[in-house]
Amino acid sequence: MNGFSTEIRTFYSLKELRESIEKEVNRLRTMLEDYSLWLGTLLRSPESAKRQEWAKKAAELQKVLKAGSRKNTGKKGGKKNETSTDWVQFKELMLSADDFGEAEMLFEAVEGLRNKIDRLEKAKNSISELERYGLGSETLYVTFMHDGVPEKVVFKPKEDLEATEKFQFEADLAVEQT
Repeated sequence: MNGFSTEIRTFYSLKELRESIEKEVNRLRTMLEDYSLWLGTLLRSPESAKRQEWAKKAAELQKVLKAGSRKNTGKKGGKKNETSTDWVQFKELMLSADDFGEAEMLFEAVEGLRNKIDRLEKAKNSISELERYGLGSETLYVTFMHDGVPEKVVFKPKEDLEATEKFQFEADLAVEQT
């Protein structure tokens, strides 16, 4: 479940799926902690002569990101246009030479990680509920993953898999000693 992608994965048990989600949540929490520390260090930097201005911008940015995540603006660059940092469009990239640009990116990354962790936790809780029903070990779980978060699961009997496993290549290898 690493990264942001769309994929279909097959799990051999709900436990395997749940453990995969837990592993991803732990990885994202570590990343969130790292980014939060980085952001804190950046905002407390003694090199920043505009300390009060930064504090105002940080508070403004935090409000915009929280409101934006609730409203779900939909426009890819919408949040950047609402902040006070100067961003310039260059083809498919947004560029900034403003000192606050790095802090803004970190705020956005932290908010994005929090949202993804929340979505994964909800999916994990749903999987845990399914585990209580005891669907058995004779079931495969074909899972649609979007941005690393399971969104759809198809239950499939393992006997469907056995037909494809019968056509495996087997060979014995003999090595001559010299």
